[in-house]
Amino acid sequence: MVDTRKIEPVSWSNDRLVLMDQRLLPGKEEYLQLETVAEAARAITDLVVRGAPAIGVTAAYGAVLAARARLDQNSDDWKSLLLQDLDMLAAARPTAVNLAWAVDRMRLCIETTQPSELLGSMFELACLIHRQDIEANYLMGDLGAELMDADSGILTHCNAGALATAGYGTALGVIRSAWKAGKVSRVFADETRPWLQGARLTAWELARSEIPVTLIADSAAATFMREGKVQWVVVGADRITANGDVINKIGTYSLAVLARAHGARFMVVAPTSTVDHQTASGGEVSIEARDWSEIWAATGSERPPEGVTVSNRVFDVTPAELVDVIVTEKGCLTAPFGQAIASLKE
Repeated sequence: MVDTRKIEPVSWSNDRLVLMDQRLLPGKEEYLQLETVAEAARAITDLVVRGAPAIGVTAAYGAVLAARARLDQNSDDWKSLLLQDLDMLAAARPTAVNLAWAVDRMRLCIETTQPSELLGSMFELACLIHRQDIEANYLMGDLGAELMDADSGILTHCNAGALATAGYGTALGVIRSAWKAGKVSRVFADETRPWLQGARLTAWELARSEIPVTLIADSAAATFMREGKVQWVVVGADRITANGDVINKIGTYSLAVLARAHGARFMVVAPTSTVDHQTASGGEVSIEARDWSEIWAATGSERPPEGVTVSNRVFDVTPAELVDVIVTEKGCLTAPFGQAIASLKE
């Protein structure tokens, strides 16, 4: 099996932030070397890097780039300018709570560290965030796999693998661990339109790891469930609110509804950094929308006909009552989720 640790969407080399350009996969494996915080923020917005944990790690290293530049300027207002740089990072993709979590940790470091030690302390913290994410993914992979019976069929949505994290993956981490344990007989990845993260990224990643995968149309999920080929739907999350509502790639909610209707179980896999304890429910989350052209591009024509509008919501909210289990590095949570999630702060 290919060592998935070699899939490195985010790394640090020669004092630069190095990102795999996921927009080019699977056709080309190319890396961008970034030297400024503005480049890091743009890479997050433009989907060079995506997936909440990977975005968080990218933001941590982006903050290091910002600190290096502001400290080199040696100006009296370096601190206020640095905090503005962090605000820019936090605004790059606001739905991903790991982004705000990483930026807040960097803000605290700035406020509690002497300027002479700041750059080194921020770099150490970024490396720690990077390392902790990888460790959490392996833990969650094993915990989620333990819940599965032999001969399980799994359907996954979008990409919550090594590409979306610092390595190994959340949802794909569970699939990898279950595959190694001999519990998985079939894996289905849906396309995940309009950016096709399932077709371009998940299928590529699983094939690279020598795990057989069948790519299906987004609209085919119900049919495969009805035929008894799917026992688990396993997804990641961009945010989990205090009551257990799950904000994830658009289409996740539909799969949860279908899973409940067909007797399949629904698993969400996410580190505790994805939990938003300050937001009571998914109804309070502002859902990101992107440009209409991302959807319309598949038609091959330049613009929609007059009178046609296009909605391109990026995420949706899956109600907690449709979730069977939330797997974190601290353990597996079941209903009532509010109480279980609150315990994560202890």
